[in-house]
Amino acid sequence: MRYMDGFLIPVPNGNKQAYINMAVKAAPIFMEHGAIRVVETWGDDVPVGKVNDFRTAVIAEEGESVVFSWIEWPSKAVRDEGMAKVMKDERMKPDGEMPFSGARMIYGGFATLVDTDEA
Repeated sequence: MRYMDGFLIPVPNGNKQAYINMAVKAAPIFMEHGAIRVVETWGDDVPVGKVNDFRTAVIAEEGESVVFSWIEWPSKAVRDEGMAKVMKDERMKPDGEMPFSGARMIYGGFATLVDTDEA
């Protein structure tokens, strides 16, 4: 069964292109190490909740947007092996300052329960 890594990331609006550049650089590395899909999305309809929401989850500040991303793997075993390789891959080192606050990033691995696309 497929396995997902999910991410919520606060990104300053002024760093949008830098974030895109970083994501475009990283996506093929994940694919090379076993991922079957990498998706990066920029929040453009993120409502304020009454108790919690995407913005408060990452403590988004004024002038920041929330990026919602996921990496799809064929299985948890492939993900565990592939992610270890990605973390050691020299190409993943940042070219400069990160375009987002890593301290406020939320991430986790998720086992698939329902997938209308999975055969």
